[in-house]
Amino acid sequence: VQAAQKELEAAAEGEHVARHELEQSRAALGVVRAGAASGQPFEVRSPIDGRVLKVNVASEATVALGTPLLELGDVSQLEIVAELLTTDALQAAPGSAVRIERWGGPTALQGRVRRVDPAAFTKVSALGVEEQRVNVVVDITSPRAQWAALGDGYRVGVRVVTRSEPQVLTVPVGAVFPAAATDAAPGAAAGNAVFVADGSHARLRSVQVQARNGNIAWITSGLKAGERVLV
Repeated sequence: VQAAQKELEAAAEGEHVARHELEQSRAALGVVRAGAASGQPFEVRSPIDGRVLKVNVASEATVALGTPLLELGDVSQLEIVAELLTTDALQAAPGSAVRIERWGGPTALQGRVRRVDPAAFTKVSALGVEEQRVNVVVDITSPRAQWAALGDGYRVGVRVVTRSEPQVLTVPVGAVFPAAATDAAPGAAAGNAVFVADGSHARLRSVQVQARNGNIAWITSGLKAGERVLV
């Protein structure tokens, strides 16, 4: 009895939906017939000021109610969605500065992290490895004239600045390598060393590494500005 009652309620709701769709269809048909009788086309007005990004229905055809005809967008209000590894996204706090590179322009653009999504998703890399990634939304802060050529769906590269320090001594990260504990000088971080060019010889030197990224290492002791190191 309960199952039959639920089926009856579902059928009543289905009837309600069908009547509503019928009313919509009659209203749309009335507008089209009125336009055909007067010889005027049926106008579909854009809800925003923008540009046509995509034409979904390219040729004349009969379309159902609600069929997408065009995709519109305001390309002057672009944002960047970067799919970062979750381990990297944890360091990309909202408000962090961003360098936008490899977008096709002559110079890098500036941006700022607006939001880090709270939920991640699984994506398979080009090497077939499953990775957990999260969308990080970046606002472009450079003047519009510098990135006017960018469009919807374009590819860019981003670097999120997680730490910025003025006037520090850096070396290529490839010059720093793990060293034996016996090579570490007093006060230096055990295991960090470089080779310093001394004439025709390479001298082992223990160093203190404060931080590093994929390109450079920040040295706080063990080296002086102007000394040459071997990569």
